[in-house]
Amino acid sequence: MRFFFKLFLFFCCIAVGAVALGLGAFSYYAKDLPDPARFKSREVTQSTKIYDRAGEILLYEIHGEERRTVIPFEQIPDYLKKATIAIEDDNFYGHPAFDWRAIVRAIAVDILRGGLAQGGSTITQQLVKKAFLTDEKTLARKIKELALALKMEREYSKDEILNLYLNQVPYGSNAYGVEAASQTFFAKNVADLTLAESALLAALPRRPSYYSPYGSHVNELKARQEFILEKMRRLDLIDEEELERAKAAELKFAPPTNEIRAPHFVMYVRDYLNNTYGEDFIERAGLRVITTLDWNLQQVAEKAVKEGAERNKKLYNGNNAALVAQDPKTGQILAMVGSVDYFDREHDGNFNVATQGLRQPGSAFKPFAYFTAFEKGYTPETIVFDLPTKFDTTGGPEKSYAPENYDKKFRGPITLRNALAQSVNIPSVKALYVAGIEDTIRTAEKTGVTTLADRSRFGLSLVLGGGEVRLVEMVNAFSVFAQEGVKHEQSIVLSVEEASGKILEEYRDSAQAVLGPQYVRLLNDVLSDEQARRPLFGPNSLLTIPGHDIAAKTGTTNDFRDAWTIGYTPGLLAGVWAGNNDNTPMNIGGVSILAAVPIWNAFMIEALGDRPRELFTRPDAIQTAKPILNGEYVVNFSVGNKTYPHVHDLLFYVDKDDPQGPIPQNPALDPQYANWEKPVIEWAREHIPNFHEYNQPLPPEYEIIQSGQYQPIVHLISPVNGAFVGNALNIQAEFTAPLGISRIRLLLNGAALDSVVFDDASEAPTTRYVYALEKRIDDIAPQNQLRLEVTDIFNNTAFADAIVYR
Repeated sequence: MRFFFKLFLFFCCIAVGAVALGLGAFSYYAKDLPDPARFKSREVTQSTKIYDRAGEILLYEIHGEERRTVIPFEQIPDYLKKATIAIEDDNFYGHPAFDWRAIVRAIAVDILRGGLAQGGSTITQQLVKKAFLTDEKTLARKIKELALALKMEREYSKDEILNLYLNQVPYGSNAYGVEAASQTFFAKNVADLTLAESALLAALPRRPSYYSPYGSHVNELKARQEFILEKMRRLDLIDEEELERAKAAELKFAPPTNEIRAPHFVMYVRDYLNNTYGEDFIERAGLRVITTLDWNLQQVAEKAVKEGAERNKKLYNGNNAALVAQDPKTGQILAMVGSVDYFDREHDGNFNVATQGLRQPGSAFKPFAYFTAFEKGYTPETIVFDLPTKFDTTGGPEKSYAPENYDKKFRGPITLRNALAQSVNIPSVKALYVAGIEDTIRTAEKTGVTTLADRSRFGLSLVLGGGEVRLVEMVNAFSVFAQEGVKHEQSIVLSVEEASGKILEEYRDSAQAVLGPQYVRLLNDVLSDEQARRPLFGPNSLLTIPGHDIAAKTGTTNDFRDAWTIGYTPGLLAGVWAGNNDNTPMNIGGVSILAAVPIWNAFMIEALGDRPRELFTRPDAIQTAKPILNGEYVVNFSVGNKTYPHVHDLLFYVDKDDPQGPIPQNPALDPQYANWEKPVIEWAREHIPNFHEYNQPLPPEYEIIQSGQYQPIVHLISPVNGAFVGNALNIQAEFTAPLGISRIRLLLNGAALDSVVFDDASEAPTTRYVYALEKRIDDIAPQNQLRLEVTDIFNNTAFADAIVYR
């Protein structure tokens, strides 16, 4: 008996010693542990999400190794809470932080194995391990885990702990927390999970990689899901009907992909966010980023680019294309396709031509030169000669620049209007010369072009696209034209919001008038003149979209490496580039009309859709004291009763920097004068029968004869001003044009209703011409402006207006 008593005392001493040792170890390891009271305030890594402008389409998630979205407890379905408790800790609401039975069982197994490997952790213990500790399997870590769990239970309620757990633990595929897991595996919000889906998610945290729905153990995953459902039934967390229905439910997993929509645009936004806020912050801050992207227009753009590039590849060996669409009224980018296929690594598909590519714009650069010329006092009706011309660039004729036109033809006298609308090169080089290279570059820079800083690189070939530009900047520049000189800061982000709801950034329109509106109106009038561009593009051009005023400019580099189209209404603009990423040329035929315009047209037709027609503001009529600026290439001087007809190039009549000022006393002082004048005289000798009577020396007291006596006249007979016309227009008019009628146009509220064109000058009517038209207009407005316009063969124009009512 004494033996057993001594044995009892021995074991009691051992037990007391063990307890004392355990308490000592517990105190030792627990003294420097983090404070669980700070758990909620700690920084939890969350994914930054990028959305379309409606905030509905998730374009991309930016994250580091942890993709997470924290959600409140009430948004987590009860099924998922119950399934998690059933498999991880079925006594969660009954224990104080740990489960003695599980701990004893785990210790026994670990002692037998000679190490710490057995589980037994409660949900609270798992949470503190994931949040504060490492995964090392040591007794010290286990003691720390237990101590922290006890502290956690004192600080937080069970529901709070469960919520923290469900937002913390990994579920595999970089998904941390139940919301990210639900989106990853089922492509839905966690609140929408079914019982079957909830049980499956609850199966993952124990071994996320092994049980991955995308791995090779899907059968084991299904078995574990059913085990969880059956345990939920045993615990009376679900009824029998729910059990059977969930076990029979078909599980449909979302495709295993790191999905990205509008990838080039998204990466452009990501670069902006990284530069603004820092890459590390973006990967962990859980920002909600609402972009300017219109998802519907983006899909239209992607389709247009894909189909257009496929066609170009077959016909012109052009593998790639890019498109940027923008709202000119706000500067917001609505669609962006940087290359045909972002994931085509063979052709550098992830390269964003729109933002990264420096490409020559060809004739798409011409509007900057023409605008600058208009600003200096030249008019759209200014006459220049399209003839073989050498441009002196160095002072030596052997190094002169001699551009050619795209069709190798020469048109003789031509207005700046027609030269720009038909993209004729030689007159455009002259336009750049009189506008000034430096001033033209300044115009481009005012509108947002940033790539022309090194002035030493540029000469007169700049107007034909000799300077590299970015598509995204050209789109913004042309948006300034669409808005009559007002520049809206280009933007891609509408708002940036922290997970807490704090707004870091919100779109504010930044608008500045950078160009004179009266000169932009002149430019828009030319770029939207369908009649003027008809000789190049034909009567049914793809630049024409019925029901809309379209201003547009195309461009092609000489070697067919780049084809451009930029076209716009006052409310929508799209720019297209086509070519090859490696800068290899397309085949002959890969010009803008065939390679870029069809892509632009396919996008704009669908994008404009049912949008109401927006009209460009018509410019005021311009009449100068110099016939050459008014569309007349034969200039008559008079002294007394004698007339002296002259035919010269532009520089004979104007100082290039002051075109409406006095006629130069000695035009030859301009370095370009001799080279420009010589081909004009040769042309005149060939085309003017009595040219020997022209260009006689002028007495000093000469006067310039204005061609008012030759101006065309419009007599609008019907309807009269103020008439009520209902839905039927009955137009009657008479025209006279001593120099011959070239064109008649009828416009209603600025939109062309009818036109009559006399292409052969020899058949142009010079005496009375009667015009009549009957036309029904179903959608006529209550009040309307009717204009009847006539232009003679020298581009002298007259018109008559009438206000008519429905």
